[in-house]
Amino acid sequence: MDQREEQEFAEYFAARREAVRRMAYMMCGDWHRADDLAQTAFIALHRHWRKVRDKGALDAYVRRTLTRAVIDESRRPWRRERSTEVLPDAPEVSGEVANAVATRQTLLAGLRKVPPKQRAVLVLRFLEGLDVAGVAEVMKCSEGTVKSQCARGLTALREALGDELGDLRSAL
Repeated sequence: MDQREEQEFAEYFAARREAVRRMAYMMCGDWHRADDLAQTAFIALHRHWRKVRDKGALDAYVRRTLTRAVIDESRRPWRRERSTEVLPDAPEVSGEVANAVATRQTLLAGLRKVPPKQRAVLVLRFLEGLDVAGVAEVMKCSEGTVKSQCARGLTALREALGDELGDLRSAL
C-alpha cells in the first residue's frame, strides 16, 4: 500500500472503529470478544484495501467480514464454554440417582484403565449386550479370543476399581 492508501484506511478506521466495535458487541455480547472480532474485520479490510473498488461500500464489506468472523468464532470448541461469576446451584438428586451416577462414573474411570482391546470386548459384551459370537463377529476374531479378552478385561477392571467394585460385581 502506498502512503495515500494507508492514510485513507487510517481515516476510515478512525471514523468507524467504535461503530464496528458496537456492532460486534451486539453480535457476540462480550466487549473483549467484540474488540477481537472488530480487529479481525479491520485486518481483513486492510489486507484487501487495494481491491475494494467502491469505497462507498466499505461499511457493507466490514459488516459482512465481521459477521463471518462472529460465526467462525462461534464454531470453535472453546467458544462454547461460558464463564459465570456465580456457580449455579447443584441439583438436588435422590440417593438412587446419585448412587447410579457415582457407579457409572466409577465404571467409566475403571474402563479407561483397561487395555483398548479388552475394553472393547467388555463394552460390547456387557454394556451393549452382545453374546460371545456377536462380539467375535464385530471384532473379527475367534470366540476363544473374545472369552480370554473378556476374562483378562474383567480382571484388569477389578484391579483398576479396587475397593470401589462392591456395587459393580453384581452388574457384571
